[in-house]
Amino acid sequence: MNHEIVLIYARASNGAIGFEGRLPWHLPADLKRFKALTMGKPMIMGRKTFESLPGLLPGRRHIVLTRRERWDSEGAEQARAVEEALAMAEENNSTGEICVVGGSAIYDVFRPLAHRIEVTEIHAEFKGDTFMKPLGADWEVTAREDHPAKGDNPAYSFVTYHRHDDNTAEEQV
Repeated sequence: MNHEIVLIYARASNGAIGFEGRLPWHLPADLKRFKALTMGKPMIMGRKTFESLPGLLPGRRHIVLTRRERWDSEGAEQARAVEEALAMAEENNSTGEICVVGGSAIYDVFRPLAHRIEVTEIHAEFKGDTFMKPLGADWEVTAREDHPAKGDNPAYSFVTYHRHDDNTAEEQV
């Protein structure tokens, strides 16, 4: 079965996606969207991203890509290579999607393999120590939902990108 690989992240206008092991903002609508996009699906992430979570997220499979020899976290599955993580995510996966949820090095590795990217574009700058590069010309916006600033929350947009030429690198894996 060919599964769609979907990168999911939020990015500030200055490219920040993280600061000191957590999101630099608290945007409830983004958290709600993340839950809706990932529920019932396998999530591939790096060890630091996994350790930044408040615990296992209910209803989702946690596949952690790490090179650490001795790493064990109950409820998460460990993969040591991209191919292994993808094979694990395809097992018993009837959703047709594999979610890649961070961090930046994991996104860099999976971007050439991705079919779709779901981004919350936050229209403000935040202090960060982890950044995401802008998407290149091979990605096109296929859906956009804009939201104005409200209270302490900045304006943001939910944006869906698809690869122009969706001959993703499945053969390269």
